[in-house]
Amino acid sequence: MGNYYSYKRLSTDQKHQSYNRQDKALHKYAVEHKISFLIEFAEEKSGKNFSDRSEFMKLDRILQTDDTVVFKDLYLFTRGEVESGYQKYMEWLDRGIHMVFIDNPVMCSDYIRQMLRTAAEQDIVTRTAMEGTVKLLMIVELDRGQQQRLYISQSIKDGIHASNKRSGRKPGQLDKLTDTLQRDIMLYLSDRSVSQTSLMKKHGVSRNTLKKYIAIVQKGKSV
Repeated sequence: MGNYYSYKRLSTDQKHQSYNRQDKALHKYAVEHKISFLIEFAEEKSGKNFSDRSEFMKLDRILQTDDTVVFKDLYLFTRGEVESGYQKYMEWLDRGIHMVFIDNPVMCSDYIRQMLRTAAEQDIVTRTAMEGTVKLLMIVELDRGQQQRLYISQSIKDGIHASNKRSGRKPGQLDKLTDTLQRDIMLYLSDRSVSQTSLMKKHGVSRNTLKKYIAIVQKGKSV
């Protein structure tokens, strides 16, 4: 049985991010599967290519057959050209590396490897079609992740625009934790593309006030 590694990444094109949500997902996975990570890799780099990601390349060099790498989602593995991401994915499959994408189970290597193993027993047409299916799955999962990020980002921008038209509230003042703010805080806690700054501008609250409400939401309390 090989070693377990985790890989975390923050995009360079988004500000005010943290590893918090990735840490929680990876910790939960480790506890549920009763494993421990030999090394936890993390870096603040764009996912558009592999060569510029020094920590990823270190991980790539030390991986051996039967090792497992756990990611929160496929977007952290690659977000650039699908072809290059597909080639790296297939390279790791050929090397006997296990890949786990917590938020994208259909791209986990054990599932894909079983698909390809079944296809290998069929005729050339079926084998070729199955290989194309793997690439299509990657395209769909990457696009789904990107669309979710764009939707949340636009929702925050729309909220900021609407809040600029409000009156009767002093900047930084909030009488209670509204349902809208609570929903946005829950989005912030579950998606790395939502920033505290965006929430502060949208709801007209100070950073200290927002932190207080984030703590309340995390503890499941209400105001």
